[in-house]
Amino acid sequence: MADTDTAIQPKRTGLTRTQKRRISRGAQYAVLVAAVIAFVVSADWGRLQNQFAQPAIAKQLFPELITVALKNTVLYTLSGFVVGLALGMVIALMRLSSVGPYRWLAGIYIEIFRGLPALLIFIFVGVGVPLAFPDVQYPGGTYGKVAIALGLVSAAYMAETIRAGIQAVPKGQMEAARSLGFSPARAMVSIVLPQAFRIILPPLTNELVLLFKDSSLVLFLGVTLEQRELSKFGNDLASQTANSTPILVAGLCYLLITIPLSLVVRRMEAKSLREIR
Repeated sequence: MADTDTAIQPKRTGLTRTQKRRISRGAQYAVLVAAVIAFVVSADWGRLQNQFAQPAIAKQLFPELITVALKNTVLYTLSGFVVGLALGMVIALMRLSSVGPYRWLAGIYIEIFRGLPALLIFIFVGVGVPLAFPDVQYPGGTYGKVAIALGLVSAAYMAETIRAGIQAVPKGQMEAARSLGFSPARAMVSIVLPQAFRIILPPLTNELVLLFKDSSLVLFLGVTLEQRELSKFGNDLASQTANSTPILVAGLCYLLITIPLSLVVRRMEAKSLREIR
């Protein structure tokens, strides 16, 4: 009787889970290809080229695009990164301090400068501080002003990254250093911080990428022709030529820097994962 029941059971004709997954993936690819084709066919490439890709206008940007705009963008970014890293280190150590007021001040700073738009910080540095303190002069002029503005923007994020890196170092490292006669400060500088920076190097490099893009806010500080960065340079030339090609070329210059840096970040993150495993 059992053999008869087994024999009369209908055979399963449905698709397997693997087959369903393949069909679903194929459908997604088909939709993506259809969307790309529709975009390519419907776009007016002639008008786009006329407005954004004029070789004659692009040639007019050189060599100032490299010798002025790109150079200033790199200088602004690196100076802001140095200021932000130094300030972020101090704030991170204050955040980990056993002294309550230090922790509170660091926490307030992080919450305020992480919550405010970067544009407001630039306006505060460029307009608010000179109004409040007329006799105060920024060291380095505009370059110092930009470095401070970018440093204030990035320090809050770097502080939290550095704090997380320090806390990721095993406590036994500090205890071992103290047992060898190291003072707390020397143990932190010589033992803990080098290990912490090895851990946080990928996110710090990613912060450099973000800072490179934030340097475009320099245009709100009223820079001179020789102090223009990529965005200001592209915007000025676009107004002069009544064409958007300078803006597109300036954007490509950003990609020339950010894409390699992003690749470096991914490689470092992959290396860190391999070391952990």
